[in-house]
Amino acid sequence: MFKRQSYSISKLLLSFTLILNIMSVAHAKTGNNAQTHNPVSVLWVGNSFFYYNNSMHSLVSGFAKADDAKTPIRGVSVTISGSGLDWHDIDSYLKPGRIGRYSFVGDNEIIFNKADKQFDTVMIMDCSQCPIHPKLSSAFYKSVKSSARVIRNHGAEPVLFMSWAYKDKPEMTKALEAAYKQAGQDNKALVVPAGLAFANSIQKRPELELYQPDKRHPTLAGSYLAAATVYASVFKKNPVGSKYLAGLDAATAEFLQSVAWETVQAQK
Repeated sequence: MFKRQSYSISKLLLSFTLILNIMSVAHAKTGNNAQTHNPVSVLWVGNSFFYYNNSMHSLVSGFAKADDAKTPIRGVSVTISGSGLDWHDIDSYLKPGRIGRYSFVGDNEIIFNKADKQFDTVMIMDCSQCPIHPKLSSAFYKSVKSSARVIRNHGAEPVLFMSWAYKDKPEMTKALEAAYKQAGQDNKALVVPAGLAFANSIQKRPELELYQPDKRHPTLAGSYLAAATVYASVFKKNPVGSKYLAGLDAATAEFLQSVAWETVQAQK
């Protein structure tokens, strides 16, 4: 009887281990392993893809204010034109009493924020082709790992922003997706699938221009789509129906909202 009971317990433990492993693998496939949280202050670390069209952080804040004006999202961008992630000294950005020490509100009034940590979330992206460039991809994975560690040491949560393919190089989409999802999985960080949202929008409405004439940087529609994707991914809220249009016509804004939401939902 003892042997039979021992054998049954062993089988139970083995089954339980297998279930945990299956759940872990299924979760890892998404690349979105970060814990759910509700950010109130976000530091954006990147390049010109972030600062076009009055900065993406302001567009995300627009969604948040339209949804709930009582809980505004404070956003600050630290961007360097053409930069890679390894150009940024994130540790210095997050030290108390530096970036984010005070904010401009209302009629250009200044308020001083708490002296401790200024940001609970840090959105990071590499240069537009660094994650897939043969001479820079290794630096991408190294930079994400070190950045995630530094961000968490400061009590914040890292989020990876998957950028979009160049207009004349759509094949970049799959490669960027693979790189960002791998980095997200390796570092248990949420990945915002902005690049996939671009590809989905182009497939549905190729006439809607998401790119500047340089075929790299976003138009207002492109930045709006990326911001809606961030809002859906990070804040777990459906942007469809938002009254925040950012200067776009209602029909275009609603289309981009739906693409963002559908893209994020498809990653689950």
